[in-house]
Amino acid sequence: MLRSVTEEVLLFVLPFCIFASYLIIRRRNPFDVEHWDGHVFWLSVVGLVISIGFVAYTGWIAPRSQGAYVPPHMENGQLIPGQFR
Repeated sequence: MLRSVTEEVLLFVLPFCIFASYLIIRRRNPFDVEHWDGHVFWLSVVGLVISIGFVAYTGWIAPRSQGAYVPPHMENGQLIPGQFR
């Protein structure tokens, strides 16, 4: 769960990092509020679109099983991991 939340947060922050890199390349201070005034809303929208798109894409390509889940169990003294049958 932590991994999926971390991925979504990083995808949301990605446009902000790219814009900060752009400001650095243009030799402007990325910590000045005046450079961010008109861009924060659109960067947030782009971050949300990327995050939602990633969630939809991973849900679409996720492997699905049609069988029933068999939990981990012991057979002949060996642990058999859980699996779908």
